[in-house]
Amino acid sequence: MKHSPAQNVDESEVRDPVCGMRVDSQSATHHCIVHDQSFWFCCRACLEKFKIDPEKYLRGELDDMASSQDLPPGTEFTCPMHPEVVEPQAGECPSCGMALQPMEPTLLDDEANPELLDFNRRFRIAAVLSLPVLVLAMAPHLGIALHNIVSATVSNWLQFALSTPVVLWCGWPFFKRGWASLKNRALNMFTLIALGTGTAYFFSVAVILLPGWFGRVFSSSSSSVGVYFEVSCAIIALVLLGQILELKGRDRTGRAVRSLMRLMPQTAMRVTESGQLEEIAIDQAVSGDRLRVRPGENIPLDGIIISGESSIDESLLTGESIPVQKSVSDAVSAGTLNGNGSFVMTVTETLGDTRLSQIVRMVSKAQLSRAPIQRTADMVAAWFVPVVITVAVIAFLSWIYWGPPAGLNFALVAFVSVLIIACPCALGLATPMSLTVGIGQAVRSGVLVKEAQALELLPKAKILVVDKTGTLTIGKPEVIQVDCQDSSIDSSLAYAGALARSSEHPLCAAIVAHAQRINTPVLSATEFETITGKGVKGTVEGHRVVIGNLEFLKSLSIESLPVNEPCDSTSRPEHTVVYLAIDQKFEAAIEISDPVKTSSPTAVESLQKRGIEVVMATGDRSSTALAVSEKCGISKVHPELSPADKRELIQQLQSGGVVVAMAGDGINDAPALAQADVSIAMSNGADIAMECAGITLLNGDLEAIVRAHSIACATMSNVRQNLFFAFFYNAVSVPIAAGALFPAFGVLLSPIIAAGAMSLSSVSVIGNALRLRRFKP
Repeated sequence: MKHSPAQNVDESEVRDPVCGMRVDSQSATHHCIVHDQSFWFCCRACLEKFKIDPEKYLRGELDDMASSQDLPPGTEFTCPMHPEVVEPQAGECPSCGMALQPMEPTLLDDEANPELLDFNRRFRIAAVLSLPVLVLAMAPHLGIALHNIVSATVSNWLQFALSTPVVLWCGWPFFKRGWASLKNRALNMFTLIALGTGTAYFFSVAVILLPGWFGRVFSSSSSSVGVYFEVSCAIIALVLLGQILELKGRDRTGRAVRSLMRLMPQTAMRVTESGQLEEIAIDQAVSGDRLRVRPGENIPLDGIIISGESSIDESLLTGESIPVQKSVSDAVSAGTLNGNGSFVMTVTETLGDTRLSQIVRMVSKAQLSRAPIQRTADMVAAWFVPVVITVAVIAFLSWIYWGPPAGLNFALVAFVSVLIIACPCALGLATPMSLTVGIGQAVRSGVLVKEAQALELLPKAKILVVDKTGTLTIGKPEVIQVDCQDSSIDSSLAYAGALARSSEHPLCAAIVAHAQRINTPVLSATEFETITGKGVKGTVEGHRVVIGNLEFLKSLSIESLPVNEPCDSTSRPEHTVVYLAIDQKFEAAIEISDPVKTSSPTAVESLQKRGIEVVMATGDRSSTALAVSEKCGISKVHPELSPADKRELIQQLQSGGVVVAMAGDGINDAPALAQADVSIAMSNGADIAMECAGITLLNGDLEAIVRAHSIACATMSNVRQNLFFAFFYNAVSVPIAAGALFPAFGVLLSPIIAAGAMSLSSVSVIGNALRLRRFKP
């Protein structure tokens, strides 16, 4: 709908003519008068845009079509039913004729859908014109003596006059899509609708234009050959209603994504160099800007706190309802809710690169992806339409040759009824509707599903392989003790820290943090190299320095290595020890602790109760791995594995035909994640791990896997229910529509009832899918 200017200053809530947001006219600070009309704006940026060219907005160029000029450059469009179709501009799907939608979600989706507006308009006109047609056609069957007022001939011509705009204008989108399906050899529900309604309409036109011809050809009087204008009108009106309900249902499935986007504020308070505050649109903020976040506000962009402190509600991203205390140097994320404190932050990620923006893009992409079960439904639908047309033709010919007198009427009724009642719209909606709603529910629960296939396969998983560090444990290890050979602790940490700060590994981060904590100066390293799953090496102050596990240093022939682990660590087997060597000589053993997450034992127990065997695969030493596994209740442990070993373990488990899931967070987990049937990454882990994963846990907690499993099971159960409804409906309805009940009961299904039943089947599938929105994992 067009964003109408506010003309009545007494109204407290008006619409910003630039962005369309609702604004309180009594409290809004940005105001402008043009042509003696008052306008209010949500922020200064909208006001400035309006001042540059007011006529642009007064002419209504920002219209309800959400035209391509309103969308970001390079926006591509896809079909909600055929996501493999990608077009550079808006239009209609070449496969099914549906209106294409932007692949990237925008808040413009909250505006009225142009296709929905158009179908609403067509439906209202169809309903108004179809009602008198139905009265004229059905009155004699209901015992109403309308023929005393209106003769049969006049009635037929009135029906023709009223039904023509219904069929040729209201129903035009269906004929257009039906023709496209024939031209592209992609038969679909619109093929059947166009054939059914077109046959009924043009047959009726021929009857009133050539009344004597039918009597001669079929050896019957023209009066026995009825007209079926009411059938075409009623079917088009009902299908329009079904499409309206479907479009509304599809819009509701996108609410999860749009609710995330709405949490991103439209404006931010920037701190100028003079210390003053100025309001800016968030798309004007650049990296390095200082922003003031006030109590109760959503954080506008990703950044780092530089002054102040507050508690932040991060449930949007993590699913954890308890606010997290944040102070100077802590990172904050766009869209999360600030508590009672106030702080100044430095922007690190601009609008398109925030964590929230990335999540929105990934969720939208996942909702357009296809699961294997959906491809099966598509294959069935591709065969289904030709079979239905064949059945309709056979029914038509059978009634002509073997039917009772005036068999043409029965034949036409059967032909149209079969085509209409068998429209595979419910079959086409069954899978994508459930998957879309399920993926939306998952993100509300802190589970980001990147591929629909992962959602389908997760309920089938019988084995879950988990990494230790960052998955079962907190992933923020701390240095407990440094045992030096000849050098001092400060010297050892200076060399170790030089290498460690070039690595993203959690153990290296612990070394750097410990060096800073005890004020040890960290040197600079060159020729840095990571050996994944083993350690790091490089040059520091002209010395060759190596940090890694005992096996790695042994492979490099390091001298004076201890035969066993440091004696102090044997009493704490859950701790990890890394070794430092300088110029091929062992210098220090650094003992590091990474506590087990409090939720890990209960999560493992819950997964095992669901029939999922949990297996630990880690590169850490045996004693550490066994100590952690004992705390978590995991019986099968594979320690001291390289990235290649983890991948081979996954392959071995898969060799028995078992569906294997893998959860990890590090670079060394990436090969195994890529190999697993279902890959699960922690959001606080390495980027490559999240790239390889089909599911990302936004709070990095194993309990989220339990929630993901619950949602996946509920979603796939919903898909199976929908497919059952669709297949069962067609299996029962097609024979009835063809006339299977007529010999025994004298019942022949009316095309009008067939159209109603077809629409009802679609509505039942949509309603069943939307039930998932109430599911609580």
